[in-house]
Amino acid sequence: MLEVIVQRGTTEASRTDRFDVPARDSQTVLDVVTWIQQAVDPTLSYRFSCRVGMCGSCAMMINGVPRWTCRTHVSRVVQNGRLEIAPLRNLPVIKDLVTDMDPFFDKWVAAEARHHPTRGRLEDSDPITANSPDRAEADLGIECINCGICYAACDTVAGNPEYLGPAALQRAWTLLNDSRDANRSGILAAVSGKGGCHNCHSMGSCAQYCPNALNPMRAIAGLKRETVKAALRRKRDA
Repeated sequence: MLEVIVQRGTTEASRTDRFDVPARDSQTVLDVVTWIQQAVDPTLSYRFSCRVGMCGSCAMMINGVPRWTCRTHVSRVVQNGRLEIAPLRNLPVIKDLVTDMDPFFDKWVAAEARHHPTRGRLEDSDPITANSPDRAEADLGIECINCGICYAACDTVAGNPEYLGPAALQRAWTLLNDSRDANRSGILAAVSGKGGCHNCHSMGSCAQYCPNALNPMRAIAGLKRETVKAALRRKRDA
């Protein structure tokens, strides 16, 4: 049997409940949560969708570490027969293991991490060759699926709620290197402001825990370089 401790409630009123869950071969943490909801407590709230590591919606804190529960086998994380499961850190808790992702996506908007088109939908877009240096930089973060793992892992977010976070900044870097985006200056202004890329302390938790092996630290370092270059150009031209 597994001893499973699950955080319940909301941000304002939380508690922990203990469950004894049968241990099985090839069991994932998502299997454990599903068993509790189906066999013991149908009021337990959590998110999941694809079950194969494609959507990222099942992300939770497992023994204090943010993980996709569908791809996390119990045998790899259980400690003395015990699992502690909690909602993602750094986000408001709606109920039990379900977090409010609005602050996460609001920061994407604040970072201008959304495409600003140069042409209309009926016009041909600029061709981008596969071996373009800009294309290589833009592709570094293309596999981000917005799961929030890096955001939950980030101690800078924990200490500074205004910090835009690694996912939003990585997306901003992707667009900055996309010749089809029309707002390079706007992106640089957004990521150099309050809560921007220069707040990153380069601790590396975002890269350490990203399930897709992305490295937001590299993107953030690139943003730091480009914002400094832009500031120097403005000073020179003043």
